[in-house]
Amino acid sequence: MKSQDTPFEGGPMDGRVLPVLLGPTGHPPKAYRIPVPDPDDGPPTVYVYRRVPRGHSKRLGLIQGWKYVYDPEDTSGGRPRWPWSKPHTSPHGKPHPRPSGNSEDTHG
Repeated sequence: MKSQDTPFEGGPMDGRVLPVLLGPTGHPPKAYRIPVPDPDDGPPTVYVYRRVPRGHSKRLGLIQGWKYVYDPEDTSGGRPRWPWSKPHTSPHGKPHPRPSGNSEDTHG
């Protein structure tokens, strides 16, 4: 498999460059999770980094590469979000409100 040296920004991995395996499309994964074991045999701490473009070309605006940015507010729980999945709920068990601009009325 192919890998690409990818820089990390923020959090405990700030400034490090790691080889990250590329997927079938030639891109690194959208999220990179780093589990760190707890020294007191508790649950491991998981650091989450999100993939963002490193830069864009001047003429065509193409992505020049990727980097990972620390995401301390990750709420995905490590699961992919599929269109047919149940809606994400808040910590109180209530579904999050719809983003503005989406109308409940689908009849034109």
